[in-house]
Amino acid sequence: MKYLPSIAFEEMSGSAKGVTAAKTRGRKYIRNRGYGGSVRTSDQASVKAIFKKLSQAWQSLTNAQILAWNSAALSAEARSVLGSKTKITGSNLFMRLNYWVVFCGGDIMETPPALTGLDAPASATLTLSDEVFTLKLDSIPSSVTNIKLIICASAPQSNGISRAYSKAAEFIAPQTPVTTAIALKTAYDNKYGAPSTGAPKVFVKYFYVNTSTGEKSGEMLALATYSED
Repeated sequence: MKYLPSIAFEEMSGSAKGVTAAKTRGRKYIRNRGYGGSVRTSDQASVKAIFKKLSQAWQSLTNAQILAWNSAALSAEARSVLGSKTKITGSNLFMRLNYWVVFCGGDIMETPPALTGLDAPASATLTLSDEVFTLKLDSIPSSVTNIKLIICASAPQSNGISRAYSKAAEFIAPQTPVTTAIALKTAYDNKYGAPSTGAPKVFVKYFYVNTSTGEKSGEMLALATYSED
């Protein structure tokens, strides 16, 4: 519930006790403070476990190794959720790159790698029915050494949903890029259940990661629509 504050609270912001002071579209208001839930999904728990491991590893680095990551971060950039470029710290870079290395089964890098860049995957053809769910890349890089394809998907969505890529999560192990169709159905159904005529849409995003450097490519978006056999 929101309350309009008096002029005495003109510069107030943040939370205290059970209320939060905030501002939107030039108007200030006070609302009941939200604390969020304590329930964590298995996906969240997995991500949290990796970052906990990386946090402990960062604290164990030598001064020379930390300085090396800080130096590497000076020439690295990250994009915020608004799309603007921002500078990152050495610990940020350490976490970003090592996350994908560890996710793909590699060992934590204690020193920063030489970054070479990674192009986004090609467009893909998706097939979704009672019997199959496949993704087939139109083309793959000339060399796929140390390259893995990460495929994320949403739970089945109704026809009324026009965009749900933010709900897409990893559901299958990292794949080696191939030009043949990659079978997704067993892994997908085990995680989300099978799509149906009532919920025929699956929003998919996929990208490459370099397992030796932790670099991530841009994301590709695609929509799979269920059709009865």
